[in-house]
Amino acid sequence: MRGGLLIRQIHHWAALIFLAGMFVHMMRVFFTGAFRKPREINWLFGFLLFVLGMFTGFTGYSLPDDLLSGTGVRFMEGAILSVPIVGTYLSFFLFGGEFPGHDFVARFYSIHILLLPGIMLGLMVAHLILVFYHKHTQFAGPGKTNTNVVGMPLLPVYMAKAGGFFFLVFGVIAAIAAVAQINPIWAMGPYRPDQVSTGAQPDWYMGFAEGLIRFMPGWEINFWGHTLVLGVFIPLVLFPLVLAAIAVYPFIESWVTGDKREHHILDRPRNAPTRTAFGVAWVTIYMITLVGGGNDLWATHFHLSINAVTWFVRIFFVAGPVIAFIVTKRICLGLQRRDRDKVLHGRETGIIKRLPHGEFIEVHEPLSQEQLHTLTAHEQYKPAEIGPTVDENGVERKVPAAEKLRVKLSNAYYGEDNQIPKPTVEEYKEITSGHGHH
Repeated sequence: MRGGLLIRQIHHWAALIFLAGMFVHMMRVFFTGAFRKPREINWLFGFLLFVLGMFTGFTGYSLPDDLLSGTGVRFMEGAILSVPIVGTYLSFFLFGGEFPGHDFVARFYSIHILLLPGIMLGLMVAHLILVFYHKHTQFAGPGKTNTNVVGMPLLPVYMAKAGGFFFLVFGVIAAIAAVAQINPIWAMGPYRPDQVSTGAQPDWYMGFAEGLIRFMPGWEINFWGHTLVLGVFIPLVLFPLVLAAIAVYPFIESWVTGDKREHHILDRPRNAPTRTAFGVAWVTIYMITLVGGGNDLWATHFHLSINAVTWFVRIFFVAGPVIAFIVTKRICLGLQRRDRDKVLHGRETGIIKRLPHGEFIEVHEPLSQEQLHTLTAHEQYKPAEIGPTVDENGVERKVPAAEKLRVKLSNAYYGEDNQIPKPTVEEYKEITSGHGHH
């Protein structure tokens, strides 16, 4: 087919960018708190679209049946076989017999072009309907409240922008596909179960799943004549847990804060340091395991020991998120202090002034009312407290463990050392009245 290779490469590159776009969009929603009520369900719709997109991409790049895609399918088959008791049955059901069988290409094709896209189309429609119903979120600013939307109309402004962006993205993808080769099946040859291509890597969105298995020690347990391959089964369990951690977060935060109000004003990430730190820790886990999924290429390209790369991933899979959490939280608190200082003292102008008695000071310029509003419009929650320890009859009340946990988490989120108090009106007036203000 004339131009068939170009179309195929456009399709493959578009899939990579499609998943990257969804991932970036999810992170934007997460870090700005756009998932809060009434958008929790829409957050789950978006999360499911991302996960379904991952599996749609996997079934798609598994279809050529070349050595590279066959290696990926074999990888998946090994993970399925590690499931205790039912693993063998699941594998036989999926492949129509002993791997590789004769049915998986036809089955993957139907799943790739019909089943998963159909589900995604339904979720996409529901997602957009809810966006239209709830309206867009917006950052704090003059005139912006939880009851209005300030911005350009859908027609014709936004549609014109979206249409232009569509053609721009299509042109860039077509240009990339024309000059950048991807998945050259002719270089690999047809799949053979007894062969594995060197440097075999999945697409980026599945790389973290492979990384979970690659850095896991080859542990096995033998009992009652059965072998439990923990080196594969544990990563298989971690795979959905890593994804689920980000999916259920909105409900955890809602429970910790006890806030059931609707929110249409976005947070600046710095003003929600614990949430931001958790998100960065999650991304760190994703990136560390992505490195693990390409440990052989890291070793060969940078002349490193593959064992050293693997141990690096093992150590930082645990230590990396902790370090990222602490550092991110400190950065957010530092930015909050900077905002507080700007509100009280104004913007640094870079102009140095010498006073009559010889002291040198820097001249600060007062912020505009719009800037002041932006820096002080965010809400600050108070930590939850344990309720009365006695009931209405004066009998000591047993505090449920869930309530104790909620109070501890609330203090971890909004305690004294976990957010910088906003300047009060009295503080602002005292500073700007001329007392010690330069």
